[in-house]
Amino acid sequence: MKRRVHATLWWYIGKEFLLSFVVAFLFFFIIFFLNQLLLMAEDILSRKAPVGDVVRLVIYAMPAIVAMSFPFGSLVGALMAAGRLSSENELLVMRASGVSRPAVMVPFVVLGIAFSLVSFVMNDYFLPLGTINYGKLYRKMITSAPALELRPYSVKRYKDTTIVTGAMDSGKLSDVVIIDATKDGKSRIISAGAAALLDTGGETGVITLVLDDVFVQESDPGKPKRFEYSTADRMEYNILLTSFSDFSAGISPREMSSVDVSKAIRKKEAALAGRLFVREEELDVKRSELLAEYASRSRSMGSLDGALSKLVPLMNSHAALAVKSVKDRSLDIYRLEYYKKFSIPAGALCFIFLAFPLGARARRSGKTVGFGLGLLVAAAYWGLLIGGQTLGLRAGLDPLVAMWAPNVLVLLSAFPLLVPRWSA
Repeated sequence: MKRRVHATLWWYIGKEFLLSFVVAFLFFFIIFFLNQLLLMAEDILSRKAPVGDVVRLVIYAMPAIVAMSFPFGSLVGALMAAGRLSSENELLVMRASGVSRPAVMVPFVVLGIAFSLVSFVMNDYFLPLGTINYGKLYRKMITSAPALELRPYSVKRYKDTTIVTGAMDSGKLSDVVIIDATKDGKSRIISAGAAALLDTGGETGVITLVLDDVFVQESDPGKPKRFEYSTADRMEYNILLTSFSDFSAGISPREMSSVDVSKAIRKKEAALAGRLFVREEELDVKRSELLAEYASRSRSMGSLDGALSKLVPLMNSHAALAVKSVKDRSLDIYRLEYYKKFSIPAGALCFIFLAFPLGARARRSGKTVGFGLGLLVAAAYWGLLIGGQTLGLRAGLDPLVAMWAPNVLVLLSAFPLLVPRWSA
């Protein structure tokens, strides 16, 4: 009988949570979806890209939207469901009937695990697949519509070329600066008062810029004090789209599954260990040279100035090599992406332990209060996630700490709320 009562209660509570989750999930899904549309409207739609391609880009971006909507939907949905059960005294009736709070929480935890698993699958399989297809389609669009790559007030880097653009008016870019190298190895700076894209007709894969009021400065690295200048009223400047960094960057960790990222991390760790080993060997060689020189000078009993002239450069060389940091920034990026693939889906479960006791404290307007409180917690969590990722990339914060700190803080905040209730 007790198992039957619990099963009935769990079914009732599960339906309540699931309904609230659907509402919250759709809310966050629409928010992220509109944000994606706004980004595309600025970068793609405003440049008259084909509507069919834009729709496909939106579809390829869906996995990322769904993966992020599940944790926040779990948070707000749990707050709304627990708030309604508490505000209408249903939790009080359950407690009076002998049902413990951990038993009431079982449907929340079970559904939280299910949401985490779905979010992980989206994050680990469909997100890399969508990102790969997104990149392929975007590169294809660039080859047929190069204007997608050139934007006002931007800096665009290619393999050997950097283009700095100013304002855009009537399809023309003003104050354009191009930094590149000539075929004979000279450094070149081209400045133009205005630049416009030239329609190449059937030719694709090339950006042709028509530059007006051109000033060119060339310098030979072998003759740093010599410069050559030239001017032109008009110049055509061609760039092969295959030289874009986007075309040759290879597969990023975002386009990999967690298994593939883990394999790549092990390879990069092995390469870094090899570099560290080489550095240690170089330090040993320099220490041996320093000791040998010191011993030689001690035996010869030469002048102090002569000894210092030999020893000081060796000491400085050893000290400079010892303090030189051997790091692989790409390894940190891969580690951040690897831990992110697990930490974001796990947030759907971690939020349950915070949302349930918070929602259970509602006395009136439980769903409304839960929804508003959920938005505040979601905003704080998002800020911590972005902050951790930034610190991991720029400040050298451990990637594991950077990506899992928000979830740990959620659980630490939930602990004092759960323990008194469960012990009561």
